[in-house]
Amino acid sequence: MKKTKLKIAIAGAAIVAMAATGTALAVSSSSDGANSVTGSEQPRIEQIEQKAPSAIKADGPQVFPHSLDYDAQSQTFFAGSLKQGKVYAVSPDGKVRTHIDDPELVSAQAVNVDRARDRILVSNVDYGTADRSDKESPFGIAGVGSYDLKTGEQDWCVDLTAIALDGKKHLISDVTVAPDGTAYAVDELTPTVFRIDTEGRASVFLRSDLLQGTLDIPNFLDDVGMAAVEWVEGNQLIIAMADGSLVRVPVEHPEEAAKVQLSAPLASPTAGMQLLEDGSLTAVSSGLLSGEPAQIQHVKPRNGWKEAAVTVTDTVEDPVTSDVTAGPSATTYALSGGLADLLAGKPNDGFTLTPVKTS
Repeated sequence: MKKTKLKIAIAGAAIVAMAATGTALAVSSSSDGANSVTGSEQPRIEQIEQKAPSAIKADGPQVFPHSLDYDAQSQTFFAGSLKQGKVYAVSPDGKVRTHIDDPELVSAQAVNVDRARDRILVSNVDYGTADRSDKESPFGIAGVGSYDLKTGEQDWCVDLTAIALDGKKHLISDVTVAPDGTAYAVDELTPTVFRIDTEGRASVFLRSDLLQGTLDIPNFLDDVGMAAVEWVEGNQLIIAMADGSLVRVPVEHPEEAAKVQLSAPLASPTAGMQLLEDGSLTAVSSGLLSGEPAQIQHVKPRNGWKEAAVTVTDTVEDPVTSDVTAGPSATTYALSGGLADLLAGKPNDGFTLTPVKTS
């Protein structure tokens, strides 16, 4: 790996949060009944005005989230803070409150709500810009913590650098959970996937040249690799690489990992993914390097994820949009967390969730 560049100078873009309205057709009808005098009525069609989902402006100064997840039962988003090392509960009206405040968390990056086990999994990273950072040695922290979904109390927090034992810099960019509760965490700066059981016992699941990073972010990081991961049907991991490629990893035979043959590469750098109900994926690609709007892309698998079709379904004006998540009323939201401001040492007064189309 090339030497990490510590000078951070990434330009940001203004947050654009637009709420739109549309129209829908409502159909009402009545049928014959025993007490009906007039008899059967023809269906009546009325055109009614219906509001489309609005952007959510979250009131979270200095939070700077990179990712988030949604708990449908409590109708709450949970967002990690890269600046404060906390996890915040965010209501659909944009109210923000602290949910997890664990001194072991330097920066909270990936956030995954595991409702089946009433917990939240959080990846622990250090860009060197957080309140708890080791400013002289960034990227020296790599871990995953498990926290009670209701109380925010720690179940366990595992140090993955002690498992890797390679002396390299690490960045745990994302974590996913299989149906049996096993968590899989991906490292953006080394080609390593970690496996963590429900008790917090961790091991190296896979090291592969397929997962070696090739994307350089000028004046910040070189050889950026795995950006996001999702467990999918067929007991497989789908890993999004920052360069726009996808890698399929059979959990039972990780040595058979292979690139997914895509109809077109995802835009680069890929930043976050969300598994949809039909088994396909939606992915967001940041405009970090181009300054262009972030792209929302639909990834539809074929042949057991050996192949997939990629289509662009939406865009978000903020180039540094970094994640997508489910939300209320079957809406998907994209997260713009002000990361460019964080890396440039500027303050922020909150973050934005923008409703996006996934198909």
